[in-house]
Amino acid sequence: MATVMKAESVGPVDVAVITFGGERFDPGVVSAIREIQDKGTVRVVDLSFVRKSADGTVSAAEVADTDVAAEYAGLADEELDLLNDEDLRLLGDALDPGTAALVVVWENTWAAQLGAALRASSSRVSTLERIPRQVVLDALAALEDER
Repeated sequence: MATVMKAESVGPVDVAVITFGGERFDPGVVSAIREIQDKGTVRVVDLSFVRKSADGTVSAAEVADTDVAAEYAGLADEELDLLNDEDLRLLGDALDPGTAALVVVWENTWAAQLGAALRASSSRVSTLERIPRQVVLDALAALEDER
C-alpha cells in the first residue's frame, strides 16, 4: 500500500498480539496479514517479535532486526514505533513460558473513510465491541438448525 498516513484521514489503529504454540514463529501468518493489507483492509505500521523462554526470560525485537526480516519485508508501510521496549516487555511478561508472539500494529484502513465522515459531522462511535467467535458460531449453528 503506497499511500502515506495523514492525521486527517488515519483510521483506527489496533494492536494484535498473535501468540504461537511454542517459541518458533509461524511464517504462514505472514501471507494472511499480507493478503488483508493488499486488499486494503489494514495497513501494518509496526511489527515486533516477543518471546518468553521456558525459564521465563523475555526478549523482544523489531521484525526488521531479526533473521526472518526478509519474510516480512515490505509488510510494514511505515514504522511509527507506537510500541516501545517497555510495552513489548509487558506483553512478553504476559506470555506463557516457552511461547512467542508476533505483535502487529495496524491501521484499520477500511474504517478511515467512515471516521472522516464521522469527524466532519461531529459524530463519533461511542461503543465498539468485538463479539467472540464462539458466540457467532453458536448463532450460525442455531440459524442453520431453524432452516
